[in-house]
Amino acid sequence: MGYWDIPEGTGCVEKTWITTKVASALGLVASAYHILAFQPDSALVAIQRASNATVTMATMGAIFGMATCLSAQAREAPDEPLNYFIGGCASGIFLGARTHSAMTGTTACLSLGTLAFFTKVGKMEGWRVTGPPKL
Repeated sequence: MGYWDIPEGTGCVEKTWITTKVASALGLVASAYHILAFQPDSALVAIQRASNATVTMATMGAIFGMATCLSAQAREAPDEPLNYFIGGCASGIFLGARTHSAMTGTTACLSLGTLAFFTKVGKMEGWRVTGPPKL
């Protein structure tokens, strides 16, 4: 089953596991590009960079999945895009805490929350990014 196959507000553990896996993969790919672009002095530094980015992204994915699902349950409004904004904002707040920067946290909260909000709206309304146009 995929993320969108599980009804909103249910299966919080499964949804969190899926978002954690996807975010971990994105973190691993991003850290690989970063290591190639900025060559580290030793293999140990490369491993530290890769693990740091991957764990941060995995944590953000877990926070997003759990916050989105729990807000859907708490608000008793499972299909509202606001739940996704709350999850994205929670992930952004974690990033701000991780970097010890209130400005980073605020910006990431608003950015990730807005991105998640419009992702949910697009999914609900059938928006498409690629493929032939619907006639």
